[in-house]
Amino acid sequence: MRLITSLGGVGLLLLASVSSEALAQGAGGVESGEAAQMRAALAQAEARIADQQRQIQRQEERLRALELRLSATAPTTAASSPSGPAGADPRPAAAVNAAQASGATSPGDPAGVQQAPIEQVGQAPEGADRAPEVAVLGQQGSVVTRGGQLTAEGQIEYARADRNRAIFRGIEIVESVLVGVFDINESRQDVLTAAATFRYGLTDRLEVGVRLPFVYRSDASVLAPVMGSTANDPAATIDSSASGNGIGDIELSARYQLVDARRGWPFLIANLQAVIPTGTDPFEVPRDATGRALKAATGAGFYGISPSVTAILPSDPVVLFGTVGYTFNLASNVNTRIPPVMIERVDPGDAISGSAGIGISFNQRTTLNLGYAHSWALGSKTRTRLIDPTVSWPGAMTSKSRDLQIGRFLFGVTYRMSDRASLNWSVEVGATEDATDLRTVLRIPFVALSGR
Repeated sequence: MRLITSLGGVGLLLLASVSSEALAQGAGGVESGEAAQMRAALAQAEARIADQQRQIQRQEERLRALELRLSATAPTTAASSPSGPAGADPRPAAAVNAAQASGATSPGDPAGVQQAPIEQVGQAPEGADRAPEVAVLGQQGSVVTRGGQLTAEGQIEYARADRNRAIFRGIEIVESVLVGVFDINESRQDVLTAAATFRYGLTDRLEVGVRLPFVYRSDASVLAPVMGSTANDPAATIDSSASGNGIGDIELSARYQLVDARRGWPFLIANLQAVIPTGTDPFEVPRDATGRALKAATGAGFYGISPSVTAILPSDPVVLFGTVGYTFNLASNVNTRIPPVMIERVDPGDAISGSAGIGISFNQRTTLNLGYAHSWALGSKTRTRLIDPTVSWPGAMTSKSRDLQIGRFLFGVTYRMSDRASLNWSVEVGATEDATDLRTVLRIPFVALSGR
C-alpha cells in the first residue's frame, strides 16, 4: 500500500505541474501550437500513470497468489490483514524475511520491490533418519552414534538365578514308593555389575565401542540327602558358598547401519561383539582339597564372538523390532584339577539367539517396550580323565552336556531426558527352566563429546 500511495502522489504532482504550466502559459498568450504540445505532454503523463497502475495491479495479484500458497504450506502462518496499519507490508512475515534475506526480484516488478521465493515451513526433527532407541535390546537397540561424536553410558545390572532340583538315585517299585537316595540340590546366584560403556562414531553409519564391567558375585549351594541310608547323617549335607569381585570380561563392539527406514523398509543395523576373558577364570579360582571353589569367578573364561542383525521399523506411534544372532564360543585348554578328575579341555557350545517385540510411544519422550527373547545354547564338550585311572576309564574321555533353552520375557522403558541424554530401564524374567530368574538393567547414555 505504501508503494501505491507513493505512485499516486507522483501522478498527482505531474498533473498539477502540467495544469499549472498550462494556466500560466495560457494567461501569457501562448500560441495554439504550444497548447497542443502541453496536451500531448499531459496525455503522456496520464499514460505513464495508467501503466504504473497496471503494474501495481499485477504485483498485487502475485502477492495474493503467494499468500495463498504460503497459507496452504503453513496454515498457522498469520497473513497481514487488509485493515492493518497504513504502510504495512501485506505479505506474511515469513515471506518478508525470506525476501529480505535473498534479495530476489521477479521480472517486471518495479525497482526496489522484492518477491520472496517459496520455501518449506518447518523441518524434520534431528535424527529422523536414524533408528529410535529400544531399551530392551540394550546396546544393540541404541541409536548409531553420529560421526565424530562420543557417547558415554553408565550402567547398573542385577541378575538372580535360584534353582531347586530333586535328584533320585535308586529303584522305583510302584508309584510313590522309592528305594534309594533322594537328594535336593539348591543353588542361588546373585550378580551385581557396574559398567561404563563408550561408543564413538567413525562415520554417521559406523561406530565402535567398548564396555568395561566391574562385577560382584555371590554363589551359594546346598546338597542335602533327605531319604535313604544317609538321610540322618549330618555330614552328608554339603553347604558351600563363595563370593568374589573384580573386573569382568571386557566387551568390544562395532555397529553399522545398513538401511534407512524408507519406503516401508526398517532400519537394519549389523552388530559385531567380541568378549575378552579379562575377568576371573572359573577354572583358575582357588579350591579346597575336594575341588570346591573358595572364590566366585567374575568372568566366563572363554573368548566369544557374536555377529547379529537388528531390525527396527517405526510405525508411529509404535516401533517394531527384532534381532537374530549367533555366538561363537572358542574352546580352551583349562587343565584344572577337580577331584576325582582332571579337566583338560572345554569347548563351550555355540548359541543361536533371537528376539522380537514392540515399542509403544506415549509422547515425544517416553516409550514402553515389550518383547520376548530366546537363545538355544548348544551342549558343551568337556575332555576329562581320572586322576587315578581305572580299567573302565583308563584315559581321557569326552562328554557333551545337554542343550539349554533360555527364554526371557522383556519389559523396558525409555525416557528421553534431553537432546543429549536418555534413561533406559529394562527387565528380563525367565520363561524357561534354564533361564536366569530375573535380570534388570538401568542404563543412562549421554553425549560426552559432539563433533558437530
